[in-house]
Amino acid sequence: EVFPPVVVNTAAVTGTGQYPNLKDDMYWLERDDLWLNPTAEVPVTNLLQDEILTKEDLPLKLTAYLPSFRREVGKHADTKGIIRVHEFRKTEMVNFVEPSKSYERLEELRKNAEDLINGLQLPYRVLLLCTGDMSFSCSKCYDLELYAPGKDAWLEASSCSNFTDFQARRARIKYRPEPHLKSEFVHTLNGSGLALPRTVVAVMENYQNKDGTITIPEVLRPYMRGQEVIDKRH
Repeated sequence: EVFPPVVVNTAAVTGTGQYPNLKDDMYWLERDDLWLNPTAEVPVTNLLQDEILTKEDLPLKLTAYLPSFRREVGKHADTKGIIRVHEFRKTEMVNFVEPSKSYERLEELRKNAEDLINGLQLPYRVLLLCTGDMSFSCSKCYDLELYAPGKDAWLEASSCSNFTDFQARRARIKYRPEPHLKSEFVHTLNGSGLALPRTVVAVMENYQNKDGTITIPEVLRPYMRGQEVIDKRH
């Protein structure tokens, strides 16, 4: 686990592909020409900017729990509640792998996120995104959506993506297959596990009882001192 900064420079958001095409959805600190972290993949991926790894370093699996900031331009109708907010927290899984193993690793990332959802026993679906729905930096992407019965809608709680060598080329992240061989670009992947507060919304709506109380999922009770129900006293 790493704890990178939440303020990043233009080289970092360029390296992971958010800049320049997504710059209108990011918060820019004009005085210092810096950006508030739009997603934890930015600072985590760029920790290895300009690095040459060895084959023994791979796969390199990093994770971070950080706040993310989005302007959510043009989405005003969705920003009235807590479904789509300007600041939220999530755990991000970032992987650096050999090119031949990146698609296999994507399936493992997706399973990691699904395991968390299954632990909460929430209804969900997995979407394999078409080209038109993916970012231009992405090669393959799964969205994991939780069902919120109160809103009668599916809420994206995780996105697992394989960028192949796109980010590695921009951030100049390489590895050397053998000591005597020329260095090559790694493949990078990331996945959310899981994004808040949408996961909290799904838990509250799926576990709410007729009397307004909320049953706490069993997997969370050890972290809440054994409490089983949330009522108006809490």
